[in-house]
Amino acid sequence: MINRQAVVQTMQSGNIITEQINGALTVFGLSIQQFNVLRILRGRNGHVANLESITSDMIHRMSNTSRLVDRLVEKDLCKRVVCEQNRRKVDISITESGLKLLQHIDPVIEQKEAELTENLTESEVRQLVHLLTKMKSKN
Repeated sequence: MINRQAVVQTMQSGNIITEQINGALTVFGLSIQQFNVLRILRGRNGHVANLESITSDMIHRMSNTSRLVDRLVEKDLCKRVVCEQNRRKVDISITESGLKLLQHIDPVIEQKEAELTENLTESEVRQLVHLLTKMKSKN
């Protein structure tokens, strides 16, 4: 029974966090998945990515990564470059506009994260991270 409570509480907390972050991102015209892709691309520090590597790094792994990237390309937040030697290989990178948008979003998300964890001490946050990491590593 306690195992079920732990799982249900984790799922409910995850939904609340997702809703709150999504709400903060709507002002910027991004979904949480698009935001995740942009952060992954920024984390490459100028190196290109491909769809497979982006999908494997995503929080919400999904088969429509290609569509997410297409939407970000339309917004000029990332770009796709087809390799001339191998047309099946597509390099994806963040644009300067994407980097600038993330600079505006970062403090908003940091504030939202602080609000979501404000009832916890720093020690409790560290313990929570440890426990969730431990729980996740089983899978």
